[in-house]
Amino acid sequence: MQAKGKLAETLGKREAEITSKWLELQSSGGKKISAAEQSEATRTSREFMSAFRDATQKGSTDDITGPEWERVREIISDLSTSRAKGGYSPSETASFIFSLKQPVFSVLRDEYGKDPELLGAAIWESTMLLDKLGLLTTESYQKTREEVIARQQQELLELSTPVVRLWENVLALPLIGTLDSARTQVVMQNLLDAIVETRSDFAIIDITGVPVVDTLVAQHLLKTVAAARLMGADCLISGIRPQIAQTIIHLGVDLANVTTKATLADAFSVALRRSGLTVVKMDKRISSEAK
Repeated sequence: MQAKGKLAETLGKREAEITSKWLELQSSGGKKISAAEQSEATRTSREFMSAFRDATQKGSTDDITGPEWERVREIISDLSTSRAKGGYSPSETASFIFSLKQPVFSVLRDEYGKDPELLGAAIWESTMLLDKLGLLTTESYQKTREEVIARQQQELLELSTPVVRLWENVLALPLIGTLDSARTQVVMQNLLDAIVETRSDFAIIDITGVPVVDTLVAQHLLKTVAAARLMGADCLISGIRPQIAQTIIHLGVDLANVTTKATLADAFSVALRRSGLTVVKMDKRISSEAK
C-alpha cells in the first residue's frame, strides 16, 4: 500500500483508541464547559471521527472539497457556527481539529515507527490534511462572527434611529452620531413606516446630536425630507446650531424649501401651529380651583 493510504488504514484499525485519546485532550484543558456542553462535544467528536475515517478511505486527502468530504465539512461548519455564537474564541474553536494531531501521530508512530520513511510520509499526510481542516474551521468561525457582527450593527442602527410620537399627528426622529448612506436608508425607512402607521402630517428630524454636517449629510437629510413629503407629511429639521448654519451656507446647500429651527421645541411649536393647535398656560387660580 502507498504511504498516503496509511492514515486511512490506521483510522480503520484504531479509530476507537484515537477517539478516546482525543476526547481526553479536549476535556483536559481550554474553556470550562458544562456537563451538557461536554456531552454535546463528545457526540460531535465521535460523529466527526466516523465521517473523517470514511472520507479518508473513500476520497483523496489532498482535496477536502470533494463529495466524499461533504459530511466532514458539514460537521465543521455546524461546530464553528455553534461555537462562534456560544462565545468561544477562534483558537478554542480551531483546537477541535488541531488537538487531533497528537493522538493520530502517536498511533502512527506505534504502527510505522520501525520504518522512518513510511512514518514520515504518513505524518506529513496527516499534518497537511488536519491543517486544511483546521483552516476550514477558522474560516467557518470567522464567517459566522462576521454575520453576527453585521446583524448586531443593523440592530444598533435601528435602535439608534427611534421615531417618537410627540402628538396625535406629529412625529420626531432624533439623530445621534454620524449620518452615512447606510444609516440614512434605515432612518428613511423607519420614518416612512411610522408616517404610514400613525398617519401623521408632520415629521421633525432633530440633528442636535449629529456632530458634523457636510455636503453628504445635507444630501441625506434632503432625501429623507423629500421621501416624507411624498408620503404626505410635512418635514421639519431642528437642531440647527450656529456652526452648522455657517457650514450649510458655506457648502451652498439649498434648504430654502425646508423649515429649519434651532431646537426641537421650536419645531414642535411650528408643527402644532400648522395643525391649528396652540399651547397656552392655564391660569394658576383656575388651575387651583379645578383641583
